[in-house]
Amino acid sequence: MQTKRKPIVGVALGSGGARGFAHIGVLNALEAHGIHIDMLAGSSMGSLIGAVYANGIEPHMMGKLALNLKRKHWLDLTVPSMGFVTGEKIKQLIRLLTHGKRLEELNKPLAIVATDIESGERVVFREGPIDQAVRASISIPGIFVPEKVGGRLLVDGGVIDRVPVTVLREMGADIVIAVDVAQFDTRTEVKSIFDVIAQTIDVMEREILRHQIIAADIVIRPDVGHYSSIAYTGVEEIIELGERAGTDHIERIQELIANWEAQE
Repeated sequence: MQTKRKPIVGVALGSGGARGFAHIGVLNALEAHGIHIDMLAGSSMGSLIGAVYANGIEPHMMGKLALNLKRKHWLDLTVPSMGFVTGEKIKQLIRLLTHGKRLEELNKPLAIVATDIESGERVVFREGPIDQAVRASISIPGIFVPEKVGGRLLVDGGVIDRVPVTVLREMGADIVIAVDVAQFDTRTEVKSIFDVIAQTIDVMEREILRHQIIAADIVIRPDVGHYSSIAYTGVEEIIELGERAGTDHIERIQELIANWEAQE
């Protein structure tokens, strides 16, 4: 008797700055309920969380690391030319968390999305140095200096693909779970130039996302829109909100998997 194939489950982790810590909670909820994740794709903060998770670090440990993350660990300011932050410190942090690996060496397949600021094209990394790919993907325009890779000037993946659902489809995922943590929220206070940049990008990305998210089977939206995307405060609460949102969708995910298996 032929063994039925289980569905390939992919999780798309979206951009959202500090709100992206909610991804940790969602991943923890999925693992706690036995949802096996076969592959991931990430934009911006989602690429960083995805890289650490795909390297084998369990969500509860990721949560502990996030709670101890300070600005001094990643913030290196420069005289503005194309950005305020050089990004070298965060590349060092990424190398530390992923043990200096390349994308093709991770425990789970991971795609990282960036945007070519000159051509406007989406750039998807499936191989190569993780630190370089993540650094490109998190380069919020106007805040981070763009990352130059192979002659291309790359910025935040969320600019063109906030929650990379279609990337997972292209990788062969049968069931795609999208996690959107960058919802526009009028409760967010705009106090600085960084807030202005981040909020402007949120508004633009929201319009693009409406057309892209329909390719997902499940969309999880943790209620984190009232947290600043750049403040890195309330991390514990953000993770908890992610776990709560993930748990709320478990029954539907299990149902989708069961239905898929029944049709095979």
